Formats: sequence, C-alpha cells, structure tokens
Amino acid sequence: MTLKNDHYTYRVTWSEEDKEYVGLCAEFPSLSWLAKTHESALRGIRSLVAEVIEDLRKNNEEIPEPFANRHYSGKFVVRVTAETHRELAIRSAEAGVSLNRLVADKLSRRASR
Repeated sequence: MTLKNDHYTYRVTWSEEDKEYVGLCAEFPSLSWLAKTHESALRGIRSLVAEVIEDLRKNNEEIPEPFANRHYSGKFVVRVTAETHRELAIRSAEAGVSLNRLVADKLSRRASR
C-alpha cells in the first residue's frame, strides 16, 4: 500500500546492530522498517506509514502534516545561558556581523551535515 501525493520525510540508514537497513519517517518517529536492501527499507516504511494513516483516518484521529507542507516563518526563539549569550555577542562583534547572522550561519552549517 502506498500513499497518493506522499510528501512525508523518509530516511534510510544502516543499522549495525540489526545488520539491516532501517527505514524511518520523521513525521512518525515511533515507526521503523528493517530490510536487507536500502530500497526495500524505503518501500517498507512508506507502506507502513500508509497503513497507519489509513487506521488514523478510520478512527477519526489526527494525521501528522508532512514537514514539506508546513509553513515556516524562519523565526524561532532559543534560550541560552547568559555566558553563552555574552560569548556569542563578542564573537559576532569581532566578526563584524549581527548576533542573528552569526547564529544563523552556525546553525545552517550544522543542519547541512
């Protein structure tokens, strides 16, 4: 079973513990699918997500919206210690950029790994 217009976020990775590929879906973190091949793990997790969504629909339960379909403003608040705030302010001043620019650059570099 597969979903029509499936916009969910899937990932397949190797599980050394299981000696198989594991298929994951970010919007359904409790689900996984083990398979001998990368392709089978992806097919398996997609099929499992479709089954879960069908069950959720039948029971009139909320279905997670795909991350790809959500609107993001580009703004969020992060709380840090006063010491961290001071250190970041000093680093941004030394680099000649705003604190926002410095933190956004650091976050985007980590997120792209």
